[in-house]
This record gives sequence, structure tokens and C-alpha cells, in this order.
Amino acid sequence: MTRMPVYSEAAPKALGPYSQAVRAGDTLYLSGQVPLDPATGEIVVGDIAVQATRVFENLKAVLTAAGATFDDVVRVGIYMTDLGNFGAVNEVMQKYFREPYPARSTIGVAALPKGAAVEVDVVAVKGR
Repeated sequence: MTRMPVYSEAAPKALGPYSQAVRAGDTLYLSGQVPLDPATGEIVVGDIAVQATRVFENLKAVLTAAGATFDDVVRVGIYMTDLGNFGAVNEVMQKYFREPYPARSTIGVAALPKGAAVEVDVVAVKGR
């Protein structure tokens, strides 16, 4: 099986030696996105809802570059530095997904890159 990297100018550049996403067959593996503004490379200013919205917009840009949408997402991984923000992140996520919702895990972490409050990665299957 061939691995093909996916890249979008509309999403932040990778912060290390990894791809924004990789397609393997019909499956897309999107790297975690933090709330970086793609134009500045800096964390967006605002509360958790503002940060989560930026994260999902970054994911949307990478999905679009791969010819996919949030309807193709089968799994979501959410990482937060404060699980007290669980409800606010759910409200933002619900704006991007519809039933049947993807599987999901939510994990509390001590820290995220660049001081972000939230990071999200997804797995999508094109043509499911």
C-alpha cells in the first residue's frame, strides 16, 4: 500500500518531521491540529471555543485538500489541558459533525505544543 502525504496551505505547517495528513488506501490519518492561525503560525487569541473552532477549521482545510469532509471522519481524538472545557469543546464539535457521529476519545494532558488548550486528530475513510 502506498502512503501519500496530504498538504494544505490553508492549515498550519507541521511543527516537526511529520505530514499534515497521510492517505493509505481509502484511509486518511490527520495529524493533530492545535489552534494555530495558518497565516501567522501563532495560537489564536480567545477562549476555548475560539481555540476549538480554529482547530476544526484547520482540520477542515486538510480534509478538503484530501478530497474529504467531516462526513468521512470515523474517529476523533481530543486532547485538552483542562477537562473542565469538555462541554465547550463538544458544542464546537457539534457544529462540524452530524449523526452518525464518529467514535471519539477525550484525554486530559499536562501540556500541548505552543501552549495550546486543545488539540484534535482524526481518521477518515473516503468513500465509506
